[in-house]
Amino acid sequence: MTENKLVRPFLKWAGGKRQLLPEIQKYVPKKYQTYYEPFLGGGAVLFGLQPKKAVVNDSNSELINCYKVIKDSLDDLMIQLRTHKEEHEQYQESYFYKMRDLDRSNNYKNDYGAVQRAARIIYLNKTCFNGLFRVNSSGQFNVPFGKYKKPNILDEAVLKAVNKYLNRNKIDFLNKDFEEAVSDAKKGDFVYFDPPYDPVSITSSFTGYDVNCFNRDEQKRLKEVFDDLDTRGCKILLSNAATGFILNLYSTYKIDKVLATRAINSKALRRGKVPEVLVRNYE
Repeated sequence: MTENKLVRPFLKWAGGKRQLLPEIQKYVPKKYQTYYEPFLGGGAVLFGLQPKKAVVNDSNSELINCYKVIKDSLDDLMIQLRTHKEEHEQYQESYFYKMRDLDRSNNYKNDYGAVQRAARIIYLNKTCFNGLFRVNSSGQFNVPFGKYKKPNILDEAVLKAVNKYLNRNKIDFLNKDFEEAVSDAKKGDFVYFDPPYDPVSITSSFTGYDVNCFNRDEQKRLKEVFDDLDTRGCKILLSNAATGFILNLYSTYKIDKVLATRAINSKALRRGKVPEVLVRNYE
């Protein structure tokens, strides 16, 4: 299949890999069976590689819902997004906060269907400050209004391209723990891990986009899963921050340092080129 350049992330995502994709692609195995990505996020690597068979997962149920809706109900989704676009052009900030506050209701998931929830997430992502998906401890979207002049709320070309890719290939979506998401991976499969990064400092933790806390105990559990997949004969590639903790944790594997562009950060001094590592268990 010829790679379709329009198959790309439809959401801006904290820690997204669009900028780092050329570096990651240098280390992707030339041949593999099923592609696994347990921390899917914005999907930059999935869409960059466009495998024919993949099992992808994220702990964020609203995010996985977006992917499923784009695959199964694109026409209905675009109708909803067109409505958001028209309302936003007329009311802007007041409409944004009206949409943002919907998940404050205890019955949010019961009152709104899958298509409505997906359209809301995409709309908020396109119009919120810095295009960031972030929720508070109660799981409520809490990013303020973005004040963009012409936000691209309905990107029909990208949504249609993603829809075609997802329907023309065998892509399974999961909403589970990362360990469970790779339980069926076997020899010849390729697993790419892009977990919440180990913070460079205590104050720079960048895991606030999800209510699930990913601390160093979780990083150690991920390393155990990495080791288990290695014994199964899987090829594994992992991205993380270039901290001493991570370098020591994966010291028995091949580690390459790369510079990644990070545009989403509340502190301007922490934007720009940031050192990261790519860990792998193969040549």
